[in-house]
Amino acid sequence: MKWMDGHCDVLYKMWKSESPISFYECNESLDVTYPAAHSSGVGIQVFAVFVPPEVPRSQFLHAALKQVDLFHERILLHGKKVVPLLSREDLIRLKSSGRMGALLSLEGADPLQGDTAHLRLLYRLGMRQVGLTWNHANEVADGIEEERNGGLTRFGRSLVKEMKRLNMVLDVSHLSVRGFWEVIEEDLPVIASHSNCRAVCSHVRNLGDEQIRALIRREGLIGVTFVPKFVHDDPDQASIEGVLRHIDHICALGGEKCIAFGSDFDGIDQKVPGLEDTGALDGFREILLQRYPEPLVRRWTVENGFQFYFKHL
Repeated sequence: MKWMDGHCDVLYKMWKSESPISFYECNESLDVTYPAAHSSGVGIQVFAVFVPPEVPRSQFLHAALKQVDLFHERILLHGKKVVPLLSREDLIRLKSSGRMGALLSLEGADPLQGDTAHLRLLYRLGMRQVGLTWNHANEVADGIEEERNGGLTRFGRSLVKEMKRLNMVLDVSHLSVRGFWEVIEEDLPVIASHSNCRAVCSHVRNLGDEQIRALIRREGLIGVTFVPKFVHDDPDQASIEGVLRHIDHICALGGEKCIAFGSDFDGIDQKVPGLEDTGALDGFREILLQRYPEPLVRRWTVENGFQFYFKHL
């Protein structure tokens, strides 16, 4: 096991495709496929369930459930190559199994439609992580692109309480700044699954230094992402060197134990040269090893993530 990738949109791409896409065959339709991931040593992959805002509100939950069904029917199959991660016991078994572990995450709580019963339903279907918002406002809170910067709603607070009871992980990527500070004080595990540093690239989706320090204090995860517009202020100039600058900045703030990676593969059209798909991760790891000590690279690519989920699943 060489890698954990904390965020991909394979399920969304499968769901919106008019024809079936195989996760188990090399193809040009997916950035993340099993053959490429296996070749690069991806031992843990987080699969996001994302329902885009153009879907009618009455269909939000239905669309999410369709993606969860794709997770079970086309990713897990019979568990021969990919197994679900539902508990720390699953992680222990994963280490010696030679299989890939798959963790299911909800990107934006819109499909819950203001009802914590829907959260419990998704939990029973294998969901263990929830990002409260995408970029826009919903019943839970404001997303990062809402200018009013609203925090948690009354339902948002009840949702966080229920997530705490279920021992779920809360993802702050896409959440408003005010919402971030409200949940960072809550007693449940918090991560930013795919966010970079605003001091390096000024995009609003990136984290400010105080947010990074707060995640460090909370022993959370910060998934350095390969989205070009989050890597460089001019996305056309995004490079692997730019990705490394975000790593350097988090380290300068004392966050080497929090660094992980969240590629956002299959959720982006523009790519960082040299980081086009999961098959590129092996080469990227070699670049990391040329710049950083091997124990640090191993920590960032897999150990920080493994230890975080071992502690909190």
